[in-house]
Amino acid sequence: MSALQTTDHPPTIMLVAGEPSGDALGGQLIEALNILTAGKARIVGVGGPLMRAAGLQSLFSLDDTSVMGLREVAPRIPRILARVRQAADFAVKTRPDISVMIDSPDFTHRVAKRIRRLAPDLRVVSYVAPQVWATRPRRAQKMAAYFDHVLCLLPFEVPFFSNAGLKATFVGHPVVERAPAAGLGPEFRTRHGLSAGQRVLVLLPGSRLNEIRFLWPVFRSAIEKTEAAVGPLTVVVPTVKNVAARVRKLVAEWNRPVIVVEDQKEKFAAFEAADVALAASGTVSTELALFATPMVIGYRLGALTAMIARPFVRVKFITLVNLILQRKAIPEFVQEDCTPDNLSAELTQLLTNSSARVAQVTASTEAIKALGLGDEKPSMRAARAILTLLREPKQDRKTKKAAPASAALKSN
Repeated sequence: MSALQTTDHPPTIMLVAGEPSGDALGGQLIEALNILTAGKARIVGVGGPLMRAAGLQSLFSLDDTSVMGLREVAPRIPRILARVRQAADFAVKTRPDISVMIDSPDFTHRVAKRIRRLAPDLRVVSYVAPQVWATRPRRAQKMAAYFDHVLCLLPFEVPFFSNAGLKATFVGHPVVERAPAAGLGPEFRTRHGLSAGQRVLVLLPGSRLNEIRFLWPVFRSAIEKTEAAVGPLTVVVPTVKNVAARVRKLVAEWNRPVIVVEDQKEKFAAFEAADVALAASGTVSTELALFATPMVIGYRLGALTAMIARPFVRVKFITLVNLILQRKAIPEFVQEDCTPDNLSAELTQLLTNSSARVAQVTASTEAIKALGLGDEKPSMRAARAILTLLREPKQDRKTKKAAPASAALKSN
């Protein structure tokens, strides 16, 4: 049976993302679904520019939902909840064959819960398992009440969710398929007038305004301290549309030349050209690992948010490479440890000690292979998993058993 023969009609698949990272995943997923269904799948839902570029007509912009931190979220709660209702009610009204919630659990899980409550027979899948194993392990059992399946980016997540009563499939981390062909680094240097001997530092202060607010002063000071120790650095700041204006304003206030890029291909070229990176914790650390770029990771939250979150953290590390390897291969500093002195000391080490650089690159390569590098593209595996779920009998939510095949094949 081909991938498209999931129902007696071309499938309607609803995708819901809530922030830029989910938009990137959703864009890749749409492209894979289009390949596997020969473009016959109808894709609907919520996404950003990358998902729209792949063919999605989004119900609304991600500006209302892409927020983080108590102070930032609180004033926008009414707007966010209105968007939750809008997305869920769209699913209930249009009855897609399957709804896939992509990342952003604070937003997408609310959508999933409302869909489950109003239309319990609809299939709802989570793509990108929330890191409940890091902070709230009991939440995995609660997720089983409103999700039918979870697509995991990390191999160790499958048994975790399976043990909690939620079916799970490892599809690999989409970051491994984002990199263009090698060779962009030298071109980047030539394009920006940088010699082979100039040291390049990539600065990545986050993709949210509040991340930049907390990290920019610390990162800027760390770079200045590093230059005092090792000499001049060429700073490149890749950014994204939703924070680009703020980043450019901060760069203008910094009395030095800085290269700012917004294009994703140019960002990856900068990664390849860089000698070292200073980055906020997040997906970008895995992208840097993919390019074998030595890095130092820092992260800060607002004091109130950090105080509330700290008791719930159950993991030793925040960087994915470290989590996979279960050791501190990548230097990372969180909250009060995220200081200019600490960051600068590690940056200086990576710029002056070749053994430290080799050790980190070797560790990054090991972790990236564990995320699926060398296998089928994760987005294709995720798309196959979604289309396979369409062939399975629907789950009877009352008995938690598979419904009769005839019910599963009933047109939505």
